[in-house]
Amino acid sequence: MSKPTPISGFPEWTPAQRMIEQYVLDRIRSTFELYGFAPLETRAVEPLDQLLRKGETSKEVYVIRRLHGDPEGPSGDDTLGLHFDLTVPFARYVLENAGKLNFPFRRYQIQKVWRGERPQEGRYREFLQADIDIVDRDTLAPHYEAEMPLVIGDALRSLPIPPVRIQVNNRKICEGFYRGIGLTDPEAALRAVDKLDKIGPAGVTELLATTAGASEAQAKAVLALAEISAPDASFADAVRGLGVSDPLLDEGVEELVRVVETAAAHSPGLCVADLRIARGLDYYTGTVYETQMIGYERFGSVCSGGRYDNLASAGNVRFPGVGISIGVTRLLGLLFGADALSVSRSVPTCVLVAVTSEEQRPASNRVAEALRSRGIPTEVSPSAAKFGKQIRYAERRGIPYVWFPGADGASDEVKDIRSGDQIAAVAGEWTPPQADLKPLVG
Repeated sequence: MSKPTPISGFPEWTPAQRMIEQYVLDRIRSTFELYGFAPLETRAVEPLDQLLRKGETSKEVYVIRRLHGDPEGPSGDDTLGLHFDLTVPFARYVLENAGKLNFPFRRYQIQKVWRGERPQEGRYREFLQADIDIVDRDTLAPHYEAEMPLVIGDALRSLPIPPVRIQVNNRKICEGFYRGIGLTDPEAALRAVDKLDKIGPAGVTELLATTAGASEAQAKAVLALAEISAPDASFADAVRGLGVSDPLLDEGVEELVRVVETAAAHSPGLCVADLRIARGLDYYTGTVYETQMIGYERFGSVCSGGRYDNLASAGNVRFPGVGISIGVTRLLGLLFGADALSVSRSVPTCVLVAVTSEEQRPASNRVAEALRSRGIPTEVSPSAAKFGKQIRYAERRGIPYVWFPGADGASDEVKDIRSGDQIAAVAGEWTPPQADLKPLVG
């Protein structure tokens, strides 16, 4: 068999990196639950017709097909695709289970998703997302849109990562403004503005003309709105200063003011009103969010989402919602690439129990069992080599303590191989310092 080659866009972390990832997930999960979100997991596949009607995603969806067709097998397999986010499957889940859910329904979901985009630093074809969403029946109070940044701010602040800034906008501001200046296709204009960072003002001006039918004056007005940014509610005055009037615009300004002011009261500096933020997916209808790590802004958002009113509906019943998603793999990939995260050891093991001889291995096993029963991660030496070799084995793996079973009635001893300190110990009583019990991420 020839040596396998990696497949780009499908990251496989080292054990040390995986421990960091698990630590990050535990902290995120803990914060989500502090805010009352319940866990949920949905299937990996969705019908293609559902996936393809949710924005500009057709080039990114992975299609599921069997290698060999089976006329007698399950039907419909050739119409399935891997989900590209967790919002679309969540909306489907709500529709299917509405009769069993209590509304407003708060859930978090931590799963892998798949997108067939070009792999590059911080962008993958298979990656892990951590989502929260709140949905309600018929109407959803706007204060939930103001709650999202608080949860994400607390979750990311609990991690050993650079500070973050959440950029917020409201699609109603953009759509109302575009209508106010006479554009008849606000969604096309939104998609054009969403590409501002990629193609620049000149490119957006051209795209507005070709896809949204914008005149030169209209394109100039659109760009003027996109240039507005403020860390407080003063953005509202800047919007009004452009002299455009529309009821939807006024509604969006009021909602975004609430988001910015709520975030400022909870965590000053966390949110910035940035009216260039549009989000490319068509289902967003209100507040939208994008989050950047300070120092990593050139890589774009590591956490994004928004309000959606029409994603989940059945007949006359709607389930509006708001959600936000942390791109866990994206965030970690950027930090791993910069060597900005580390773990104190590459294995969970805190204690290596030495083996005096193979005949005495059962005694070492009993020590390990006693330590594990008290929550101390322990493994037994793979061989009964000289103690010096067993200590070097622990050193290579980053294990801080080696336990030496007593012989001929002598007491057991445990050695801190970093300092050289060695003391008598009893497996049913000895406890390592809290800082050594588990690997520390920093």
